[in-house]
Amino acid sequence: MPVETYPDTDYGTELEKAYLENHERVYAVAFRITGNASDAEDVLQTLFLRLARREWLPDRKAAWPTYLHRAAINIALDILRKRGRQVPLGDGEFILQETRPDPHHEHSAMELRNWLTTALAQMHPNAAEMFVLRYVDGYETPEIARMLNTSKGTVAVTLFRTRSRLRKSIRNFFGGR
Repeated sequence: MPVETYPDTDYGTELEKAYLENHERVYAVAFRITGNASDAEDVLQTLFLRLARREWLPDRKAAWPTYLHRAAINIALDILRKRGRQVPLGDGEFILQETRPDPHHEHSAMELRNWLTTALAQMHPNAAEMFVLRYVDGYETPEIARMLNTSKGTVAVTLFRTRSRLRKSIRNFFGGR
């Protein structure tokens, strides 16, 4: 089934303007989550291609940054989940990187980053998104509640539970210390 794009000039103009105004922020949030430039570029391209293939735009001009930010987080988390399901083939196509710590040295920043991205990929998408919005992007609970159209209480409880799960996960990562 061919993908249909919408040549509507107004739609195309608004989409282009949204790209020009927001592509650096989308790339930055994707890079912070995925940890590499190639995946961040994939997130940026995927997001705007999806928008180009359908005739839908946020209702207000002010909604663009919020929508694009949330969409970038979700696409980046999808990439992390997909990466977590890949199995090394042993022929060099996929490189298996050991993410368990070396007991003979302190944990490197890369090991900790790998642990966090793996842990985020295993979370429920809403919990991971809330965690990234709060602790990576610095939004406060009321802002997150507005962005996700939910209550402050839901955000607070989700963040509390997410932090608890991450504490248990990092204890296991450090070998129960």
